[in-house]
Amino acid sequence: MKRNEKCLEDPETDLFNPNVLKQLSLPQTDGLSIRPLKSEDYDRGFLQLLAQLTEVGNVSREQFLSRFHMMKNAGNYYVIIIEDVNDEKLVATATLIVEQKFIHNCAVYIVEPLSIRAKTLLQRGRLEDVVVNSEYRGKHLGKLAVKIILELSRYLGCYKLTLDCKDRLIPFYESLGFKREPNNANYLNMRFPAIAEQSHL
Repeated sequence: MKRNEKCLEDPETDLFNPNVLKQLSLPQTDGLSIRPLKSEDYDRGFLQLLAQLTEVGNVSREQFLSRFHMMKNAGNYYVIIIEDVNDEKLVATATLIVEQKFIHNCAVYIVEPLSIRAKTLLQRGRLEDVVVNSEYRGKHLGKLAVKIILELSRYLGCYKLTLDCKDRLIPFYESLGFKREPNNANYLNMRFPAIAEQSHL
């Protein structure tokens, strides 16, 4: 489906409010658009972009839209897109997942500057699914994507941002300010066997 063929009954939808990104201090990006994931990005090659990072599977439009609207309704998923506006090509993406907590007084931090009592929500952010289109690598778009997520995390009141990565990518993330915590740099996981053949979304 081309952009100008979108059905009026199903208008294109942003995953989150695009005005949030306008509040951030982002660098000038000539020829590039920084925006939220849109419902019509299925047709613009979003899943093919993700497939350059990991297995995606054979995801139908219906599956994509179902997951998209579930994430939108949850309200804590921020998938950003960097698009080449000249070629209308998705060139990079990254995801911020914001976790709500019960700890730390339900993650409410009391600030009392100059006797003005204010409550600030504290949330944990997770950086996921950073990928740059292979045709655009070497242009520092990976750094740009991560910096956008960093700014977004600060804007949303995250008290920390965490990620998991392969050993070879540790220097890249350290160059952007991430640190391995002394005596707390262990990453443990448990993988469960698939119950049935299905999409890995």
